[in-house]
Parts: sequence; structure tokens; C-alpha cells
Amino acid sequence: MTDDTNIGHSSAAKLWAAIPFWMPLLLVPLVWISAINGGWWLVAVPMATWNLFTLLDAITGLNKENLDPNTPVEALFWYRFVTLIWPPLQFVTLFGVMIYVLSSDHLSGSELAALFFGIGVMTGTIGINFSHELMHQPNKYERWLGDILLSMVLYSHFRSEHLLVHHRYVGTPRDPVTARYNEGFHRFFPRVLGQSLFSAFAAEKAMLKRRGKHWYSPINPFMRYWVLQGLMLVYAIVIGGWTGLGLFLLQAGVAIWQLELVNYVEHYGLTREHLGDGKYEHVKPHHSWNAAHKASNWLLINLQRHSDHHYKPDRRFPLLQNYRDDEAPQLPFGYPIMTMAAMVPPIWRRVMNPRVRAWRKQYYPNITDWLPYKNATNPLPR
Repeated sequence: MTDDTNIGHSSAAKLWAAIPFWMPLLLVPLVWISAINGGWWLVAVPMATWNLFTLLDAITGLNKENLDPNTPVEALFWYRFVTLIWPPLQFVTLFGVMIYVLSSDHLSGSELAALFFGIGVMTGTIGINFSHELMHQPNKYERWLGDILLSMVLYSHFRSEHLLVHHRYVGTPRDPVTARYNEGFHRFFPRVLGQSLFSAFAAEKAMLKRRGKHWYSPINPFMRYWVLQGLMLVYAIVIGGWTGLGLFLLQAGVAIWQLELVNYVEHYGLTREHLGDGKYEHVKPHHSWNAAHKASNWLLINLQRHSDHHYKPDRRFPLLQNYRDDEAPQLPFGYPIMTMAAMVPPIWRRVMNPRVRAWRKQYYPNITDWLPYKNATNPLPR
């Protein structure tokens, strides 16, 4: 890891150290301002998350400092605070805005669509990301908050897929979320939508079978997922009828798109070496793309320190460590601009394919035939 000086326990515990990671909270009043004013305000949330933080990255530069990974959880209260208050804030914002705009009738149909597109950017960029942090924690209350956030975007199975499939099989043909070399996002997206749902259900079903339970057992998390998602759909219909349901589905679709754009970027073209007979090397830091850009890591609570997340999945976001260029591949920009580039495959390939080829030469000079990796035709991991 980087040899920059670690920040000690006492500094980490101070409110001022955590405040930058509260910046996502600013999107809540921005959504309400957009709902009240309409017009050009409706582009405020996408512009803030995609463009403003890209500009801030250019101004603030890189952050290569690390908190001491042995910092006790008690010292991280002000960091955890933002993830704990976000679920009720998002719930009130999502359904509160729906009640307001459908009762005031001051926005046109296209303005309503634009508003809930922006809300989807928020629930995807912040809500799903915060659920990702919460689902990894041992505390049951935090995991429940993560489930509630995912139910608001109808993507509850992401928890099962991420914990039981992605972390175990990343960089292998069994992981739907690992984007293949030269696979454009527009091919990746429909593929991952179907495969991740089925792989998540299959993983839970297999786990239940090992415990002597059927898939329809009440302890199957999918039962909880379906109930929570059903409640969210009922709320939308009760509040706004078919219009409310349509707006809810729109924001959910945008949120899922935002998540899968990030998933696409995080592991594009990076594969684990097949050692023979369905055995693969262990996950290492160089199997994830990283970005040390300061402002976008504030927005995404250090999600861009992705190598360390896969190395230590239970490590809370403030303690994720930065890696040097010679330890893990680095993105040229933060996720906001990289996800925009991913939407234009020729630009994406021009930026990323040379980096993937350089990564292959650096870490796997012994591999001469990359077609089985590119086409995901290597044997499935055992």
C-alpha cells in the first residue's frame, strides 16, 4: 500500500475529518429545490453528481493518505453517521417529493420525468452505494438499512449477488459483474441484469440446501426482498396511482443503470489467472481499477479504493487503503467521468483498452492466449 503517512485514531475520530463525506447530503435539498422550481433546476442533481464532482476532482487532486486500518469502530461514528441517516432521508425525499409534485400540479409530464430521472441518479449514486457499505457490516440493523435502500430501487437481490457471487468469483467466468475486455456497456448492461438476478437466487438456494432448507423457506433473504419491494410499490401506487408507480419505476431504472455503470468500470477487462482444473488464483489488489481522486471519493465514500475493498470486504469505508500505481491499476479520472465515458464505447475503448493490455503485460506476461479470458470460456471455478 501507499507509503504516505497513516492518519491516527484520534484525528479520525474528529468531526472535521468526516465532514467531507457528508457532501452527498447536499443532494437532498437540491432535489427539493428542483421539485419546487422546475425548469433548468431539473438538471441540477445530474450536473452536481457527474459534472461538479469531476470539476472538484480537478481542483482537489488525489488523496493518498490512509486512516490507520486498526482504528476502532467507536472512533468512526461521524463517518458512519451519514450512512445511518441516509435511508430515512432518501425515503422521505423520494415519496415526499412524489406527494408534493403530484398534488401541486405545477410540473409538466416531461418535467416530472426529468425530476425523477434526477432522483434516480441520487438513489443510484448515493443510495445503492450506501447500501453497499451497510450490507457488508456485521450489525443487523445496518444490514436492514441496506435492504431498505435497495428495495427503494427494486434491486434487493444485489445484496445476495454481491456478497455471495461477486466477491467470491470476481474476475472469473462465474461472475456476471466482471465486464469483459472489449465488451461495451450496452452489451454488458442487459447481460448483467438477467445473469446477476439468477446467480443471486441460485447462490441463496444452494446455501439453503446445505442447511437442509427449501428455497421457499422463510429465512431465504429473497422473501424479505420481495416483501420490502412490494411495500415500496404499494406506497407509490397509494401516493400517486399509476403516475406515481411510473415515476417510481423510472427512478428505480435510472438507479440500477447508475449502479451497473459503476460495476462495469470497477473490473473492466481484469481477470484472475486460471490455474487449471477450475482453480483460479486468489483475488489480489490488481484485480480492481482504482481512483484516488479526492472529491469523487467523498461523494462515493471511498468506493473508488476498490482493490482494498476486495482485499478486506468487511473494512468500513473510512479505513479503506490506497494502493500505489505499481500495486493496482489506476483509472485516469474518477468514477463520474469514467461512467460517462462508458456510455460511449469508442471513447471507452480508446481510453481503457491500452490500459488493460498494459496490465496484462505487467501482471501476466506468461499468458499468451487471452481469448478464453476475453470470451469468458475458461472453466467455471469450482
